[in-house]
Amino acid sequence: MGDMLGPGYRQSLFHLAWMCLLSSIPQGGAKVLEKTFEEWVRYRDECLRRMASEPYPAGLFCNRTFDMYACWPDGSPGITVNVSCPFYLPWFEKVKHGLVSRRCGADGQWVTVNGSQPWRDYSQCEEETAATMEEEGARQLMMSFKVLYTVGYSLSLLTLISALLVLTVFRKLHCTRNYIHANLFASFGLRATSVMVKDALLERRWGMELVRVADWEALLSHEAALGCRAAQVLMQYCILANHYWFLVEAVYLYKLLIGAVFSEKNYYRLYLYLGWGTPVVFVVPWAAAKYLKENAECWALNENMAYWWIIRIPILLASLINLLIFMRILKVILAKLRANQKGYADYKLRLAKATLTLIPLFGIHEVVFIFATDEQTTGILRYVKVFFTLFLNSFQGFLVAVLYCFANKEVRTHCSSCPEHSSALPQPEALPPQPLLLVL
Repeated sequence: MGDMLGPGYRQSLFHLAWMCLLSSIPQGGAKVLEKTFEEWVRYRDECLRRMASEPYPAGLFCNRTFDMYACWPDGSPGITVNVSCPFYLPWFEKVKHGLVSRRCGADGQWVTVNGSQPWRDYSQCEEETAATMEEEGARQLMMSFKVLYTVGYSLSLLTLISALLVLTVFRKLHCTRNYIHANLFASFGLRATSVMVKDALLERRWGMELVRVADWEALLSHEAALGCRAAQVLMQYCILANHYWFLVEAVYLYKLLIGAVFSEKNYYRLYLYLGWGTPVVFVVPWAAAKYLKENAECWALNENMAYWWIIRIPILLASLINLLIFMRILKVILAKLRANQKGYADYKLRLAKATLTLIPLFGIHEVVFIFATDEQTTGILRYVKVFFTLFLNSFQGFLVAVLYCFANKEVRTHCSSCPEHSSALPQPEALPPQPLLLVL
């Protein structure tokens, strides 16, 4: 039997693929489709062996066939042939007692629709309508979330690129503090780019036209997944880098408020290692573990949670350190206020005050949902988590760029001085509050 699919057969497999993807919204449609295709291949091979081994009947009959959906024995003219629902269906346990039917015409040919598409009644093999409608609703909700974060990341990317140009073009803004801001902008931009590239590769992969059975085998092969796996690795690196540049911002602010006189030139290289180097330490072993132990589809699922923690532990660690730094800075500010030391009301104190209003917006969701993965959360809680994290993560770059750059009076006026040495601190009027985000 050739593997070229006619219109009816292509429709059957397309319907199967669509139902597989819908039936697996919470767990990952690609994984379910891959497993279903493997079972379909086994079902097909068993059918072909059975058809080759059984003797043909005498007289007029409808020929045995495999129509890409079910395996059909020889049929008598004018009789409806019933077979059990195929076992490769993801919901087979719900319909294992159901039957799929085809009718053998009086001329010894299987009845068709529109002259070419095979007619069959597989209503007993379909999922329950209520479950299908619920899954369709979940799919529509996820698509809405995708539109939301695509808009957020696109807006953030454009704003971040503009902010980077401002900080790099104007030499008066060149100083350690703005260098750190620029690296944070770059980490946000890379994160947004990696997410959109990954989505584009996934859409290209699952949107390809499937004409032959070989196309399905190629679609689900490891070679076809190389692009999206590489994008997944890049995305995880960018997420980690993003978190660790927030940690750099927190450490820098902490040193401004708590530390004594120091030279930023001695620390900037360490900041670079912390922000861009630390993620490599965790992403490389995670990618190795995925390749050796969970080399399936695009590495997006977490069957073994131990591998997932290779990525999540450093994010949790950075978030907790940021939170501790935030609490320490808060303690210092409260102590200064209680002592009524008005002389300390310089740019440092106002920096920290501005930070306090931004901490809840830019970090709490990582701490709240750090232990709740998509695989562990269900129902309304899962959708609340997904919406909350996608909204904040996608629009975060836009807000940071606005606060650090476009809403910065120093940037607007091209202030010529940078507060890098405590011996030459500007007066409060010369430098407005610079909000430094500590968390996330």
